[in-house]
Amino acid sequence: MNKPIGIFDSGIGGLTVVKAVFKTLPEEQIVYFGDTARVPYGNKSTLTIKKFSYQIAQFLVSHDVKLIVVACNTVSATSLDWLTSHYLLPIIGVIEPAVEDAIKATRNNKIGVIGTRATIESNAYQNSILHKKPNAKVYSYPCPLLVPLAEEGWLDSPATKIILNDYLAPLKKKGIDTLILGCTHYPLLENTIREVMGKNVTLVNSADSVAKKVKAILHKNKTASDAKIKSPNKFYFSDIPRQFSTLTKNFLGVKIKYIKTTL
Repeated sequence: MNKPIGIFDSGIGGLTVVKAVFKTLPEEQIVYFGDTARVPYGNKSTLTIKKFSYQIAQFLVSHDVKLIVVACNTVSATSLDWLTSHYLLPIIGVIEPAVEDAIKATRNNKIGVIGTRATIESNAYQNSILHKKPNAKVYSYPCPLLVPLAEEGWLDSPATKIILNDYLAPLKKKGIDTLILGCTHYPLLENTIREVMGKNVTLVNSADSVAKKVKAILHKNKTASDAKIKSPNKFYFSDIPRQFSTLTKNFLGVKIKYIKTTL
C-alpha cells in the first residue's frame, strides 16, 4: 500500500523514531509533525494533551496515512487508548514496543526505566511491564537534564558523563540487566549511557523498538509499500525554533529538505 506513515511528537525528539523507521523501512514515505510551538506536553492537563493529539492525528489523516506512530511518551502514557478509539487505522505509541523488547531481553527480571519526570510519574512503563511480567522488578528514575543536554549536542562531554553517572548510579546498584531509554531524546545519548552502564546491561532504544513494531504491523496487514520510487518525505512543525536546522540534523542524522509550518 503506497500510503505514507504518519509520525508525530510534541517537538523534535520524535525524529529519532523517524531515523529508526528510515533504517528499518527505507522504502516507506514519512509524514512527520512536530508540535514545536506548544512543547512541552508534560506540564499540560490530560484534556489538553488529548485535544492537541487529536488535532495532529486529524492533520495526518488528511495526508491519507496508513498508520500513525505517537512518538511522544507523554501522549503515549496519557492518551493513546483514547486516541486509538477514534480511528480505524493502526495507531501505536512508544511505550508498548519498548516494554515488549525489554521483557524479551531481561535475564534477571530487573528492568530499569529512565525518562522525563512526566513519563516516570505516569508509571506507564512500570504498569505495562508488570501487566505482562508480574514477577519483574521495575526501577524507574527521572532524568530531566538529559533532554537539554541532547538538544545542546553535549552527547559525550565530561559534564554529560558526570550527570549520567549520578542519574544511573541507583539503577546500577539495583543490579538491573536491562534499561529502557524512555524518551525519544535519549537515543542521542545511547553510546554514553552504554559506557556508564557497562556491557552487561542491555539498552532498549524505544525508537528502534517502534520501528520493528511498525514493520511487523505493515507486513501483517499487507500494507507495506511496493512502490519502486517512493514519494518525498514531508516534515511539518508548528514553529521553527532557534537553531532548528542544527537540532533537526542532530536528531535525524540528515538535513531535512521538505519543511513546512502549519497548525
